[in-house]
Amino acid sequence: MRHRLVLALLCTIAFAFSTAVHLYGQTPKPASTAQETDDEYKVNTYKRFVENREPNPEVAYQAAKDYMGRYGKENDEYTRYLKQWMAAYEEDERAFRLAAERADREQQLLGSFTQRDFAKAYGLAKRVLTDDPNNIRVLIALGYGAVGASTEARNESFNADAEKYAEKAIQLVESGKLPSGSELPTSGGGVGPSPTGPQIWAPFKSKEDVLGSLLYALGFYQLKSEPEGAVVHFIKSAQVDAARRNAPSTYYYLAAAYQNGPYKRLSDDYSKRFANQPESAESKAALENINKVVDKIIDAYARAVALAGSDPQHQNAKNQWMARLTELYKFRHAGSDIGLNDLIARVLSQPLPQP
Repeated sequence: MRHRLVLALLCTIAFAFSTAVHLYGQTPKPASTAQETDDEYKVNTYKRFVENREPNPEVAYQAAKDYMGRYGKENDEYTRYLKQWMAAYEEDERAFRLAAERADREQQLLGSFTQRDFAKAYGLAKRVLTDDPNNIRVLIALGYGAVGASTEARNESFNADAEKYAEKAIQLVESGKLPSGSELPTSGGGVGPSPTGPQIWAPFKSKEDVLGSLLYALGFYQLKSEPEGAVVHFIKSAQVDAARRNAPSTYYYLAAAYQNGPYKRLSDDYSKRFANQPESAESKAALENINKVVDKIIDAYARAVALAGSDPQHQNAKNQWMARLTELYKFRHAGSDIGLNDLIARVLSQPLPQP
């Protein structure tokens, strides 16, 4: 005579769902401790579910499906429990899948900058930022990346968007927000650990390096459209204790911003008001304001030349900067270049003139 089989159940009192751990591990469990049955398949299938529910939820889910496929119409406490558990498992799996898809999109965007595929990176931007509008790592990459697109690929079409991304990234960095890292989801819907230490700002070296670079980028994007604003950004970038403080290009672009902005504005105004007019106190004051801007341009070029030094990668540019610096210096010193070399030698030890 066959012995009656016992369907063993966990004797845990039902409790509420928790968002702190896996949802499918927190479904209410049947209050009964056992159910007698002659159905060996039923016993073994449910046993497979119970034994794998925590260590191997994928196996447990398949066991639950098998059980419900045969006994789902019974509508007892066991089938009701399995329905709840399966629904929670499926919800968790959907969350895991969506997190994986978000992480993949982020990695594609960041990887596109590494591959210098700027069109792909900025094409992914809206979708990735829809996932997380405050994804600071992505905003930093987008905010700075168009500098490379402009200088390497001669493509300035991304500058307007990059300017907005840079402004938001600066706001978040200055508010104290840290990058969460390009985290990959773990099984169960969580995410991996964030990087710590200096590498959290990679590929930049530090928070200061990020800020200096983003301020530089803002100046670069505004060089043509809003040069007077660019002056402010380049000066702020140069005042951050980071790599851009010692980059010759920071001061070359600062000189260009002065020339395209304040110098052009004051010169145009001078020509309009005082051209072919006898000298007056007002015209002398206006000319003095122009000369003050010229002196700032001279200072910026001198810094670019001094920082270029003997670095081979800067020599072609240095020669051009030196020619322009000499021209402007002579203009301000009655055609003489006496003292120019002394200016270049000491300029980095002097405070950077403010706008």
